[in-house]
Amino acid sequence: MPKLNAVLERVTDRIRERSRKSREAYLAQMRAAASDGPHRAHVSCGNLAHAAAACSYEDKRRIAKGKGPNIAIVTAYNDMLSAHQPLGAYPDIIKKTLSELDATAQVAGGVPAMCDGVTQGRPGMDLSLFSRDVIALATAVSLSHDVFDGAIMLGVCDKIVPGLFIGAARFGHLPVVFLPAGPMGSGIANEEKARVRQLHAEGKASREELFAAESASYHSPGTCTFYGTANSNQMLMEVMGLHVPGSAFVNPQTPLRQALVVETARRAAATTALASDYTPFCDVIDERAIVNAIVGLNATGGSTNHTIHLIAMARAAGIIVDWTDFSDLSAATPLLARIYPNGAADVNQFHEAGGLAFVIRELIEVGLLHEDVKTVAGKGLSHYAATPALDGDRLVWNPARSASSDEKILTPVSRPAEPTGGLVTLGGNIGRAVIKVSAVKPERRIIEAPAIIFKSQQELVDRFKAGDLNRDFVAVVPFQGPKANGMPELHRLTPPLSVLQEKGYKVALVTDGRMSGASGKVPAAIHLTPEALDGGVIAKIRDGDVIRLDALSGTLELKVDAAELDRRAPTAPDLADQRWGTGRELFAAMRRGVGGAEVGAMTFSLEERHE
Repeated sequence: MPKLNAVLERVTDRIRERSRKSREAYLAQMRAAASDGPHRAHVSCGNLAHAAAACSYEDKRRIAKGKGPNIAIVTAYNDMLSAHQPLGAYPDIIKKTLSELDATAQVAGGVPAMCDGVTQGRPGMDLSLFSRDVIALATAVSLSHDVFDGAIMLGVCDKIVPGLFIGAARFGHLPVVFLPAGPMGSGIANEEKARVRQLHAEGKASREELFAAESASYHSPGTCTFYGTANSNQMLMEVMGLHVPGSAFVNPQTPLRQALVVETARRAAATTALASDYTPFCDVIDERAIVNAIVGLNATGGSTNHTIHLIAMARAAGIIVDWTDFSDLSAATPLLARIYPNGAADVNQFHEAGGLAFVIRELIEVGLLHEDVKTVAGKGLSHYAATPALDGDRLVWNPARSASSDEKILTPVSRPAEPTGGLVTLGGNIGRAVIKVSAVKPERRIIEAPAIIFKSQQELVDRFKAGDLNRDFVAVVPFQGPKANGMPELHRLTPPLSVLQEKGYKVALVTDGRMSGASGKVPAAIHLTPEALDGGVIAKIRDGDVIRLDALSGTLELKVDAAELDRRAPTAPDLADQRWGTGRELFAAMRRGVGGAEVGAMTFSLEERHE
């Protein structure tokens, strides 16, 4: 194998050393859970009878005998969200497949799946980030019955996969395979969708025209086709070896997708402690797998949400990473993909050009991925440098394309779209933040301008419509962090700021809120920590203060004397309206207990036994 890249090796060693105590404690817990063999053997007859009461006679016999594996299905199915609607058919396919192997499967539980695309700009968005931890808790409840030998996780979108992952990690003695539904077919071109959105922001397109464009984009079962958090999730599961190879971007309701569902069931059974290829989750996910995930995120221009989620996911497995790790790996990783919003193509076009198989092969060849990891496929990561196909009724894997079919979408390492991955950590007297610059033009990566403070997204939109923002400025939107209101995504800011930028004004955004996978061409310092409600300096910024955002040097500076800042009292807005209604009052304990963005914005501690 090629020699590992020096930065990759150094960051991996740094994470391993930093995580030594928590990782050892995690693995000790997982080994103890696995030590007694399949737990069904220790469950009382009454308990086991309860677990199998609704099963068929044959499945009751198999579960009671305990010689064949019983696989838990944890599902995010609902039929309102396009990405999850296809999952409804999967349990029956899984059960049928396993019955042919003298094994069983049961739907162990369901987890909620909300869509940020539906809740954008609405009160429900304030529940979005916390839904990840609700999903983690629901996954734990689903697996708590102690009658399963492995698990299949059915989920796709933004908070769902991270939540399923966190919950699965706490049952890391079990083998776990993730199974998505795949993206919907291509609809309206992303550039056309963006054009209509911008026209609507300028008042030049009606609501009916905007709805028609959006409906032509989001039009059928499957994941949205832009490269946001949902599709970034699938890339991560692939590069961490938690999918059957090639599962990420095969369209739903196709024979190939059905074959991948069947193969996922088979691999779930083959990797349990009752089989010869026992591959528990805790052995698949180690420091190398997490580093591979960060590299994959940078190489494909993935969602900034994972500068929060991956940290939480890693901590669930006893691994501690921070934004410096992301930034250092980004500097060493070439950007190989141009997928909207970092380009014009959608994920279907990316997949056709060579897709993840091509990316993984290219990165392995230059030592930018750890190849020698465990995967649910039973082989190293090189097995993921292949594309699934059907040879008659038989599922086969063909080697990744030797060359991209379209270098405007997918490039080799020798001719990258950009030399670095585009995720940069910013630091300075305002705090620490992240910025995604892969879609930001080089001349816009340094902005120095006066601040304008906005209490909300709506205030910025209203002032834009009133013509009050035709100037150079840095939009500062504080009190959007997890403690304040759950850290909603602030996508409604993108169209007006984009319009102002196109008019020639120098504009940027600084916020303790999120922008996610749709972070685009406007420079945005996001996830600022400490947040305003946690003593962050962002709460002391005033209109007219000059801010310098420099994505090249990685600095974010407020040009105000330190003594003057010390004298200033932070603003103290009334957040009551953002904490009541649409169920937000039920999440008060989560707001009080949540950690900062750079430690994963987690609402529970996973390190109490390590302290």
